[in-house]
Amino acid sequence: MNDIRDELADIEAVDPATFRDTGTGAYGLTPGGFVPKPYGRLVAEGLALAREMFGPDVDTGPGSVLRRVVELTSIEHARTYTMLSGLVDDLTVPTARGQALDRLGEELGLPRPFEAATGTVDLSFVGAFPDGIESLTLPAGARLLSGGGHHAALSRSVVLTPSRTTQSVPVAAFHPGPEHNLDGATPETTLATWNALDPGLDAVAALASLRGGASLEDVVAITQPAPLTGGEMRWPDTRYRQLLLRAPRSVWTTRAIEIAVGLVPGVRQVKVIDRYGGLDIDQPIFGNFSFGETVFGTERDLASPYMFTILVAPTAAAVWQGADGLAAAISEAVEDLRPIGLFPDIREAIEVGVGVRADLVIDGVPLSTGTRAVVNASDPAQVLKARLMERVRAYIEGLDFGASISPARITWALMSEPGVADVRNLRLIRYPRDAATIDFFGVADTSGARELECGEALRTGADEIAVYIDDPDDLTII
Repeated sequence: MNDIRDELADIEAVDPATFRDTGTGAYGLTPGGFVPKPYGRLVAEGLALAREMFGPDVDTGPGSVLRRVVELTSIEHARTYTMLSGLVDDLTVPTARGQALDRLGEELGLPRPFEAATGTVDLSFVGAFPDGIESLTLPAGARLLSGGGHHAALSRSVVLTPSRTTQSVPVAAFHPGPEHNLDGATPETTLATWNALDPGLDAVAALASLRGGASLEDVVAITQPAPLTGGEMRWPDTRYRQLLLRAPRSVWTTRAIEIAVGLVPGVRQVKVIDRYGGLDIDQPIFGNFSFGETVFGTERDLASPYMFTILVAPTAAAVWQGADGLAAAISEAVEDLRPIGLFPDIREAIEVGVGVRADLVIDGVPLSTGTRAVVNASDPAQVLKARLMERVRAYIEGLDFGASISPARITWALMSEPGVADVRNLRLIRYPRDAATIDFFGVADTSGARELECGEALRTGADEIAVYIDDPDDLTII
């Protein structure tokens, strides 16, 4: 009886004027977008219309023929509303999906980019460790090469020790696209050598020199056990939509240059600084200028070219200098976008290394038994720490220039991993990320590092960018 009363209340709630009004009211195309009618509303309107046409005594109860007809037609009406909602959503960038979003991006001249292929390689230390050297650290971003000139890089740092001379490490292709799905079937498509120009491999080069000029591969051998995959995949809708929403509708703007530079492989963050409005005239100075009291401008000094600044934060795998370096690639990317006579000053952002030291309480994850040192050194603990470090890296390296690193956000990222019951004594460590200051042999020298107080945020300057230093020993399972 209660269900029947509720249904009658829904039917009676439909205003009879609804059937005589051509407007859609709260449904259909509204100022806030297209709102489809739900199935329940369609059934209620159909039954209310039947009662108005055939009289209040008509049988519209469950099981009646008239009710079944209304329910069947309401299903088709609901499908029509859903289809119309999808058509309307696919007309704009904020709501379009899939192929519709592809078409809108192509109209803007920004087809959906490819993802970078990913996979794993096995790194093996060749021979015995020299006396006095207890370990060798290969940093994230260390570049590898195939025989065909394909570039890839380590996705995380790895430490080789006398007890663990071989480790499997995730890698990612430096350039996106399916042509970098290296299958390892031929020398041209197999990652087997190091990039000798990469400064992150100075430690390997130093060991090679101790062995009488051996190659880098004679120190750390590379084996690709499986093909790299995923290069044929395109950016997901969310990431692609953010790119299109930032895309400008003209070429001589700071936003146009930011988009072009941001799509160059090896660029993590970019900011264009146009202090005097040479690229954009939409600056506060032009809105507040007193034309009657101040000279608007002087004759231009043709001997002094106008400069604007492109501040770039490279990825860990990027090589800045050289004919094929990142600076040259950025200069080429903006060559056709800058106005004549305006030249870019391409600057590399100052990288601030950020370490995260914390004690972890784990519950529900099977770990080895024994002392704290044994538990933290075990393979299950290392796998768990690798997942945690990826969460921290995603937060820190997603920040913009001059952003503050929040310990609370890092705690939230760690606590989001299943099995982490508590995070205690979390402290941030700040130290420069200059490869020349890092000791890749043995324990890293942290004499120049500064450990912040528990709960203290780490602040960066306007031309600084945070880079996560992934040291598994900083995360201690207690």
